[in-house]
Amino acid sequence: MRQTRKIVLGTLGVVLFLVAWQLLPVVGLVDPQYLPYATDTLVRLGGDALDLEFWRNVGRTLRGWIIGLVIATVAAVVLGTLIGLVPFLRRATHTTVEFLRPVPSVALIPIAVLVFGLQLPATLMLIVYASFWQIFVQVLYGVADVDTVARDTARSFGLTRSEQMFRVVLPTALPYLFTGLRLAASVALILSVTGEMLITATGLGGRLVVLQSSGDWSGVYAVIVVTGLLGLIINMVFRMIERRSLGWHQSVRGEEVL
Repeated sequence: MRQTRKIVLGTLGVVLFLVAWQLLPVVGLVDPQYLPYATDTLVRLGGDALDLEFWRNVGRTLRGWIIGLVIATVAAVVLGTLIGLVPFLRRATHTTVEFLRPVPSVALIPIAVLVFGLQLPATLMLIVYASFWQIFVQVLYGVADVDTVARDTARSFGLTRSEQMFRVVLPTALPYLFTGLRLAASVALILSVTGEMLITATGLGGRLVVLQSSGDWSGVYAVIVVTGLLGLIINMVFRMIERRSLGWHQSVRGEEVL
């Protein structure tokens, strides 16, 4: 019943959103030239789904997304674990982290273009930079949150450093890591589309610019809907992986009870 209620409420929310979208240009609150009817956009989306080039653009966007996310994840986990385990490094890097983390990735576009040119590595630079901080900070806090009593107990039982890492540190940091991954996955998708719009002119971002330049607003909103669906699917996949991997954790068990 709980799952059925979630599905019904989710479907109802989507239907109400589409109805509101359809009514906005009908009642004249928005010019239909700039906000096409929902039905026109959905028809255009159905036509684009039959176009092979459309799926190529989706693949290009997802390629940049996955490559950038993997690079950011590896770098963030390694550095976050190393710095989190050493109190001196945490104190030494605190100011630098707090200075660099708020810098928006789009501010790095001139540097990325200067270094890599109008190519995929320039977009990857933006994706990696934005995604890195989402994971790094979570891993840093997760590793630092290890209970001192549990750590001392592990040492007293003679566990090696590697055993302490897998039996004490990893279970504590894993929920933080999955939170960072979910946040980073969404941010990476945003930067993948943004980079395509401003740098490489490929994928869904490049397609969006072409459609906007030609005044094809139904096509523009169709691409926007696709990017939103991709973000929703990515979030659902990561949530599913998180629930399956952390079924033993209090946060996931609390969600299931609710």
